[in-house]
Amino acid sequence: MLSKTNYHTHSNYCDGKATLREMVDFAVAHGFTALGFSGHCPLPFKNTFSITDYEGYCNEVRALKAEYADRIEISLGLEMDYVPGMLEDFSSLIEQGKLEYTIGSVHLVPATNMPQGDEDLWFIDGPRYERYDEGLFRLFGGDIRRGVCAYFHNENAMLERNRPTIVGHPDKIVMHNRDRYFHEDEPWYRDLALETIHLIKELGLICEINTRGIYKGRHADFYPGKWLIQEMKQLRIPVIVSTDAHAPEDLLRTEGAYEYLKEIDYPEVLKSWRV
Repeated sequence: MLSKTNYHTHSNYCDGKATLREMVDFAVAHGFTALGFSGHCPLPFKNTFSITDYEGYCNEVRALKAEYADRIEISLGLEMDYVPGMLEDFSSLIEQGKLEYTIGSVHLVPATNMPQGDEDLWFIDGPRYERYDEGLFRLFGGDIRRGVCAYFHNENAMLERNRPTIVGHPDKIVMHNRDRYFHEDEPWYRDLALETIHLIKELGLICEINTRGIYKGRHADFYPGKWLIQEMKQLRIPVIVSTDAHAPEDLLRTEGAYEYLKEIDYPEVLKSWRV
């Protein structure tokens, strides 16, 4: 039987629905051998915790790590959000929190390199596609190709500058698109996505197979999608399955990811970021 692990895990320090301890207790009760916490990093926006909460988060994770050491391996991390002009260099937060690992993600896309606030950022995530649409038209004039290019430009800049331990949902720009503005088989889109995948390989990073879009009913595929996973297989990019858990029961929602990776004989499926 495969060991159960998850390293993309949120709590009520950010937009999660449970305490750190509740997440740990659920994981232990369901036979997990490892759990990594990756709260949204401090930013002046909703769904992230403030810099004043950061020390408390880190201290509580470390305390749980010591308390549960004989039952489960707990790791301290952050899901870092790359935002030009606001958070570009992850090193100070890593050093301040003495983090063990990071997940590098892009959720907010500015139309310029000097955004002044959240009104200057296209939020490509969240439960409401209407917010995606509003930002696309307000900031990019409805030009989906320009917006998607900006997303992947920021994704690549984040990877090159920070080299996170794990790359978070690298093609999440497709979630609220829903085949309305573009299709994933369009050459211009494939070229952008493949450039990012090749950069992940070049930098020697781990890429997650994120299942949250499926179990939340917002997307019909993993992030990255199966066509990209097939490309990653050829490049032998190591992958790690993550449920992007925001509630205890989310930890179990792997949605057939391990089975799919076994079916295609994926060469490097990791159970830990410690490689």
